[in-house]
Amino acid sequence: MNLDLDALIDDAETRIIVTCGSGGVGKTTTAAALGLRAAERGRKVVVLTIDPARRLAQSLGLTELDNTPRAVAEVNAKNGGRLDAMMLDMKRTFDDVVLQHATPEKAEQILANPFYQALSSSFAGTQEYMAMEKLGQLHKQAERTGEWDLIVVDTPPSRSALDFLDAPERLASLLEGRFLRLLLAPARGPFKLMSAGVNMAMSVLNKVLGAQVLTDVQTFVAAFDTLFGGFRQRAEQTVALLRESHTAFLVVASPQNDALREASYFAERLRAEGMPLAGVVLNRVTNTEAPELSAERSLAAAEKLEEADKSPLTAAVLRLHADKMQQVVGDHKRAERFRRGHRAIRTVEVPALADDVHDLTGLRQIGDLLTA
Repeated sequence: MNLDLDALIDDAETRIIVTCGSGGVGKTTTAAALGLRAAERGRKVVVLTIDPARRLAQSLGLTELDNTPRAVAEVNAKNGGRLDAMMLDMKRTFDDVVLQHATPEKAEQILANPFYQALSSSFAGTQEYMAMEKLGQLHKQAERTGEWDLIVVDTPPSRSALDFLDAPERLASLLEGRFLRLLLAPARGPFKLMSAGVNMAMSVLNKVLGAQVLTDVQTFVAAFDTLFGGFRQRAEQTVALLRESHTAFLVVASPQNDALREASYFAERLRAEGMPLAGVVLNRVTNTEAPELSAERSLAAAEKLEEADKSPLTAAVLRLHADKMQQVVGDHKRAERFRRGHRAIRTVEVPALADDVHDLTGLRQIGDLLTA
C-alpha cells in the first residue's frame, strides 16, 4: 500500500509527526523536508531535531539552531503557513525542568552539583528523555498559544530506534530507584532503624566510588528529592500523547538489511505499544536512468571492448554501470521483500540523490519525492 504523506500533513487532525529509525537513514532530512512542505501548504510547523552534526540549520538557511524555536525566513508563506526549527539542548532542557519545578534555593544546589552536571550532559538515556520533555513542552505551548498546529520530531540518533521509547523509562527508573533513595536513608524515615546496615553499605560505596563522588551523589539526591515523582509522571504523559490519534509515527529506513530489520522491529513495537504508525519511508533507494541495460549485459560489453583493446573509457563506464545496476537490483529486492513481509504497512520509496541536501531547494526536492 502506498503512503500518502501530503494527505497526512494536510490533515488538521495530525498534530505530531515523529520520524524514527536507525542511525544514518535520513531521519533528519525527512523531518525537515516534511516540516517545510507542510508549512508551504499552510500549516504552522515547528521542527524539533536532535542532530549532532547540525546539518539541519544549514539546510534551513539558519546560522544556528538552539533550544529556542527560530523562524525560517525563506519559507513560501503564500498559503498562510510558517516554519520554526530548533535543536534539542539536553542539558539546557534538564536545567529548565529543574528551574521550573524546584525552589530557587534547591535549583541552585542542583545546578551546581557535579553529579547533576554529569547526569544532565552525558548519562545514557538523558537525550531521549529530554526529547520527550521538550516535545511535551512544545505541545503544551502549542495548545496554549496556537503558535503551531504541527510538531515534527526527529528522534535521537542511537544504536537502536527502540531507545527513543525505552530510554526515558530507564532514566525515570534510575532517578526514582531504590539505590538513589537508599542514599537518603540515614537521614529519614524507617531507615533510621537500619542505620548500622546502611552505614555498612555506605562504607562499601565510599571505597568503590570515592568519598567525593559519593558525597556529590548524596548532595544531589537530597536536593533533587522533591522532583523525583515528576519525572515518571511527565514521561507517562508524553507516552500517552504519542498514543493519541493525532500523532503519526514515520519509520525511515534505507534499503539495507540492518536498517530494514530495525524498521521491522520498530513497527512491531509501535503496534504492541498501541502507537499510530503512519507508514515506512524507504529512503535512498538506488535508481538508474538506463534500467534496460542489465549488469550482466554491461559487464559482457565491457569485457568485449577490453579483449579487443578498444574504447577503454567506454569499458570503464560500462563497468561502473554494472556496479550500479547490482546495487539497484539489490535495493529493490530488499525493499520489495520488506513490503511483502509487511503488507498492512503503507510505504513510500524515495530515490537516492547524487548530492547531499544543503538548502531549502534540496529539502523541497526531497518533499516532492516523498509525496510523488
